[in-house]
Amino acid sequence: MDNNDPYLLYHGVLVTKVSHTDDSLKYYESFQVQDDDVIAITYPKSGTTWMQEILPLLLNGGDLTPVLTIPSWDRVPWLDGLRILGIADKLSAPRAFVSHMPYHLMPSSFFSSKAKVIYVSRNPKDVLVSTFHFHQMASFLHDPGTFEEFADQFLAGNVIFGKWTDHVKCWRNTDLGDRILYITYEEMIQDLHGVLERMLLFLGKSMSKDALNRVTEHCTFKTMKQNKMSNYSLVPEALMDNKKSFLRKGIVGDWKNYFSPELESKFNTAISEELKGMDITFPLG
Repeated sequence: MDNNDPYLLYHGVLVTKVSHTDDSLKYYESFQVQDDDVIAITYPKSGTTWMQEILPLLLNGGDLTPVLTIPSWDRVPWLDGLRILGIADKLSAPRAFVSHMPYHLMPSSFFSSKAKVIYVSRNPKDVLVSTFHFHQMASFLHDPGTFEEFADQFLAGNVIFGKWTDHVKCWRNTDLGDRILYITYEEMIQDLHGVLERMLLFLGKSMSKDALNRVTEHCTFKTMKQNKMSNYSLVPEALMDNKKSFLRKGIVGDWKNYFSPELESKFNTAISEELKGMDITFPLG
C-alpha cells in the first residue's frame, strides 16, 4: 500500500495509520484478555463513544469521576489501537475496552477467556450518514466525495473495517453463548434507562435506583456533547476539524435527509440481500 495512503491493510481490513501501527497490531494479537474484561464491539459510528461513557459508570457503581477527568480513549481504550501500548497495564479490573475488529481477528486469548462482549448495532443508513460526515471532518480519512459516491464505497466495503453486513454477520456467528449481549443504538435512544438495566444484569453488577438515574442522565447525548472528556474537542485541529462537531446529532432517522428514493431502494436491496437467511432485522424503513 502507498506510503502516503492514510490506511493500513490488516488481514484484509482497512485501519487508519493514525490509530494503528505494525507494532500496535502485533501487540494486539498477543494481548492477554482477562476473564473479567468487558469489550464493547461496534461497527464505526454505531455508538462507540457512547459505550466509552457508559461502561466505566456501570462497572464502578456510578462514580462520575473517570468520565469527567479522563478522555474517553484512555478510560476505555481501543483494544487494537496505538494508545493501548502505554495504558493497558495501568487499568484496574474490571477493564473495559472498545473495538471495531471483526470476530475472527480478535486476539487468540479472547477466545479462551470468559471476557464479556456487548455488541452495539445501528441502522446502516444512519451509520452511512454519520460516517460520511466523519470523513469530512477527519484529515486522516479519505475524502468521501459526494454522498452517492460514498454510499457506493460503503456498500462495497471500501471503507475502514470493511462491509457493514460482514461485520454484523461475523459477530452473530460466534461461539460466545451467554458471553455476548446484543443491543441497538435505536434501543438506547428510545429507552436508555432500560438498556442500562439490561447491561447491568448482563455484567453481573447492581446499582441503586438513584445512581442508575444519575448515570442515565449523564449518558444522554446532550450531556455527553458538553463533556470535553467525551466530545473529542481535545483532539488536535490537525487531525480533526473541531469547527464541526464530532458528536453531531445523536438521533435516529437522519438518513431521511440524505437519501434519494433511488438510493434508498438500492441501499435496502443490497443490505437485505446480504443479510438473507440471517436472523437479523434492522429498521431500514
